[in-house]
Amino acid sequence: MSSHIVDSSQDEVKKWAKFCSDFTASDGKQHALLDNLNKDLSQKSVILGDGLKLSAADNDVFATVHPFVIRVSDSELQKYTHVLRWMDYIQNTVGSGTTLQKINVVKSVFDPPSHPKKADKGDAESSSKKAISGQKTADKSNGSADSKKPAGETKPPENKENPTAAGNNKTSGEKKKDKEKSAGKTAEKAPEKVADKESECNISILNIQVGLIRKAWKHPSADSLLVEEIDLGDGNVRQVVSGLAKYCSPDDLTNRHVVLITNVKPGKLRDVMSAGLVLCASTEDHTAVEPLIPPEGAKIGERISFAGFDGKPEDVLNPKKKQLDKITPHLRTDENGIATFKGVPFTTSAGPCRSSIRNGNVK
Repeated sequence: MSSHIVDSSQDEVKKWAKFCSDFTASDGKQHALLDNLNKDLSQKSVILGDGLKLSAADNDVFATVHPFVIRVSDSELQKYTHVLRWMDYIQNTVGSGTTLQKINVVKSVFDPPSHPKKADKGDAESSSKKAISGQKTADKSNGSADSKKPAGETKPPENKENPTAAGNNKTSGEKKKDKEKSAGKTAEKAPEKVADKESECNISILNIQVGLIRKAWKHPSADSLLVEEIDLGDGNVRQVVSGLAKYCSPDDLTNRHVVLITNVKPGKLRDVMSAGLVLCASTEDHTAVEPLIPPEGAKIGERISFAGFDGKPEDVLNPKKKQLDKITPHLRTDENGIATFKGVPFTTSAGPCRSSIRNGNVK
């Protein structure tokens, strides 16, 4: 193999590694990056190699775009036909190593046109004769019935539902319009309810930020609690009470970067005011607990983003709606210790947030 081919292959690997980084870090630019990937795949079956054995680049890019693609509407997905074809191939390839939820790809089915059977001459003549005979019989019966009616007499239309109700004098066309209006009102209410439920379980309603613990101390009246003074930048300092005394000492937390929810409703915990919630990863049996770790280079005060979940956070969460209770079951660390919401990484300008606890709960 020539050195030129090796260099070219390495350049391609670097190109797709940068694509993954840009796609994860970009806020609102995923559609443009997906469009570029779609154009690239219009000229080839897979990203790298011949497709007989999936490349690491194919697997990495698939894992990066999957959480975003699975939440895009069907109409939007039709713009990325080559991406869908490529993803469908990978998710159905033995040895791809992916355990992610399968993307439903609608495939067109070829339905050959059927040729109508030509009628035999005898059948056609028989059908024609039957039709003429039937018409004559109908004409006779109609003529006989008409002759029995007195001249000038007409029978008023009957209202079978309620002959005495004035509202039943509507024509069939008017009744049909009324039904359509009623159905339309019901249809309008249904999407609103669905949208409300989805918004309550959308991570974008949370204001999750990077903070720096300037100092920490023991809670004056609760052995299991610690109190932290957390810097969010621009002079914004929060006091937060956390149940970390069993797992961390005040010295362990001092000058440590953490990830916290800053739009929870402030309240007192054992008579000490708390205005935030430090997010921690824990094992299933809760024997190990540690605060999530932002990447080195993440800015104090910057908001954590999630690919595919764009939106403005609420000013203050409403405890009555139990929004956190609906969201936290979907917060976990993956097999690499990366913190995720429904498989989508907690992302900062410097990369994803992590924990040394893998496949753990986050809350």
